[in-house]
Amino acid sequence: MGSSPLLSACLSWKRMVGIFFLPFILSGFGPRFKQEENLVFGKAHPPQPRFNWSHLTPLELKNRSVGLGTESTGQGNPHFTLEGHKFLIFGGSIHYFRVPREYWRDRLLKLKACGFNTVTTYVPWNLHEPERGRFDFSGNLDLEAFVLMASEIGLWVILRPGPYICSEIDLGGLPSWLLQDPRLLLRTTNKGFIEAVEKYFDHLIPRVIPLQYRQGGPVIAVQVENEYGSFNKDKKYMPYLHKALLRRGIVELLLTSDSEKNVLSGHTKGVLATINLQKLHRNTFSQLHKVQRDKPLLIMEYWVGWFDRWGDKHHVTDAKEIEHTVSEFIKYEISFNVYMFHGGTNFGFLNGATNYGKHAGVVTSYDYDAVLTEAGDYTEKYFKLQKLFGSFSAIPLPQVPKLTPKAAYPPVRPSLFLPLWDALAYLNEPVRSHQPVNMENLPINNGSGQSYGLVLYEKSICSGGRLCAHARDMAQVFLDETMIGILNENNQNLHIPELRVCRYLRILVENQGRVNFSWQIQNERKGITGSVSINNSSLEGFTIYSLEMKMSFFERLRSATWRPVPDSHPGPAFYRGTLRAGPSPKDTFLSLLNWNYGFVFINGRNLGRYWNIGPQKTLYLPGAWLHPEDNEVILFEKMVSGSDIESTDKPML
Repeated sequence: MGSSPLLSACLSWKRMVGIFFLPFILSGFGPRFKQEENLVFGKAHPPQPRFNWSHLTPLELKNRSVGLGTESTGQGNPHFTLEGHKFLIFGGSIHYFRVPREYWRDRLLKLKACGFNTVTTYVPWNLHEPERGRFDFSGNLDLEAFVLMASEIGLWVILRPGPYICSEIDLGGLPSWLLQDPRLLLRTTNKGFIEAVEKYFDHLIPRVIPLQYRQGGPVIAVQVENEYGSFNKDKKYMPYLHKALLRRGIVELLLTSDSEKNVLSGHTKGVLATINLQKLHRNTFSQLHKVQRDKPLLIMEYWVGWFDRWGDKHHVTDAKEIEHTVSEFIKYEISFNVYMFHGGTNFGFLNGATNYGKHAGVVTSYDYDAVLTEAGDYTEKYFKLQKLFGSFSAIPLPQVPKLTPKAAYPPVRPSLFLPLWDALAYLNEPVRSHQPVNMENLPINNGSGQSYGLVLYEKSICSGGRLCAHARDMAQVFLDETMIGILNENNQNLHIPELRVCRYLRILVENQGRVNFSWQIQNERKGITGSVSINNSSLEGFTIYSLEMKMSFFERLRSATWRPVPDSHPGPAFYRGTLRAGPSPKDTFLSLLNWNYGFVFINGRNLGRYWNIGPQKTLYLPGAWLHPEDNEVILFEKMVSGSDIESTDKPML
């Protein structure tokens, strides 16, 4: 993330420019480098441009033929064109799968009213093909509806369909069932991986074809994969994907997206190279110039914030710095995409993770300190950018939509609880196996294994000793119903006390999010990934329960015999209460400050993970997901019960 600050205008820029840029100017690339010389070295700004693209919107532009293109005449800087007209991309990222469908229009209208002309979104393969061969483009995953809504509002669209997308989601958006075969090499031309990509593209790309610009749709560009320069395992892979998109009928501008230092290794011939960055510095474009020198500049991801991880700090960035950098982009006619305009939420088990020596899951909130908050509210960044865009616009910007109302509801005190051990009967039939089976290879979900949630491994033992098990990511170990310790990637051993009678050894393993970046994605199998032994003697004969926490499970759980909640209960259990939202439900934030670690389900919907190590202290609850009056709240608390579930009209991140 670190990068050099902009150089001060007080430096002797004439001397530096003369030395640094002379070779390029002599090579005939003067105009382009003049642009960056001024930008990086603080020279006087060019005359402030004023833009009027009112005739270049999806609603107005009816006669179409050439789409988004690039032009370099040798006079002035290379630039984008749209239907032959000079055009700058003012993009903002919104991920439809992180925003309740009921709020798509609100977020897109706010993007338009701020002064942006383009929305960009990733397309998550793991959500659209949750089981091998079963595709889902419905409800909150209705990509076509989101794109068409953007068009209706007057926004262009840049699609980023992967297959790998990073995006801080589980396995970078790749389906976990790809991990079943250890010989399958992700993000390469490995036969197994390519076969899976082909089948996915055969379902996805036909949906995209009619949404393209030349078909009357709003899609003006499509990204090939994502940040492959940092992975760079197979030189044939990116050209293969390029051809796979062309072969299926993608005719709009194709581009790649890489960090500024990896753009060279991620570039593909015939595809526009773009870069991702957090700050401008002297060498921002040096690697990009080795790839292309006669193309317009596009910052595909300008990071205006950052994601948070459990146990880490909450990241914030300075609004004035963001305003200044975007101002520089516009004044020097550099196209850009703000990542994120609106981050949204990692609902359910969507979150990814990092592993820089230690696994750290991404928090439930994907607020990202973005231009809009997680709940879609305005920020200082929003108003600064809106004022900035307004100063460059030759026509007034649209009216800003009203705020989404918030509420604080009466506290919820769960009245009933159900220990996990009592809930096992309401799960699907367990798997019985000679050896432990990792999550992805469990013979469930039509052979696609388990993607998310928890797995319980159960085995009767009659003696104690040194337990050894490789569990990922975090495992609670129980004798019958009493927890005796925790295993994780850095602690694979645990002492089991001597037993007088045989008891159940139970190992509850949670997938806390698969790594979403780097070569480590290849080794992200979850659950128990190997044998389990006591005193070096392997255990055999396991009963394995899959806890995917799907809505159908909670429907069955309602018929269970729930008990009154005790003053305190150690160990994993479900807690049920009622949130009374009144006749007109509104957005709120759930506060679980006296609970420890678990998940919240509202009317069967998984809001995501809470954890008292922070930084996130509240969970966003969309009013659109609440019923008028009474709503069922179920907590799955893994450690020790708390008391009330509070709500507030303001988040604590």
